[in-house]
Amino acid sequence: MDERGFLAPETAEEAAEQYRELGPAAQTVTRETAKAMEFDREEYRERVTNDVVETARDALFASLLEVSVGTYEEFEAFCDEHPDLEVYENGSTEVERAVWHVVPFEDAVVAATFQNEPEAAVGTLRRIVHGKFYSDAV
Repeated sequence: MDERGFLAPETAEEAAEQYRELGPAAQTVTRETAKAMEFDREEYRERVTNDVVETARDALFASLLEVSVGTYEEFEAFCDEHPDLEVYENGSTEVERAVWHVVPFEDAVVAATFQNEPEAAVGTLRRIVHGKFYSDAV
């Protein structure tokens, strides 16, 4: 099993604080991307709206969430060791691997199963977790 990412907020308040701290990074990423796309000042003002920067912040936050990657058996063992967590599973139980993220302030673990392509599974899980639990908290 391996861990990816480093954001693992224990509380909704901690999640909101970590999200706020990503604001300047989201602004910088957006600005530098617009520069690379050769936006002039007028185009930048027209196209790089607050919604664009917030979308960048959402993507940054989700992409930094800590995710465990392992076998489906390791995921089942994790669930057995943490019976107090509600399990939200996405995918088939007939595959060999899983990714999961714990949302402590919701007493939940969210998982996605996969056979191949762990990077795709990690990305999918992070989007699911952000949409289901973090978007309201941050």
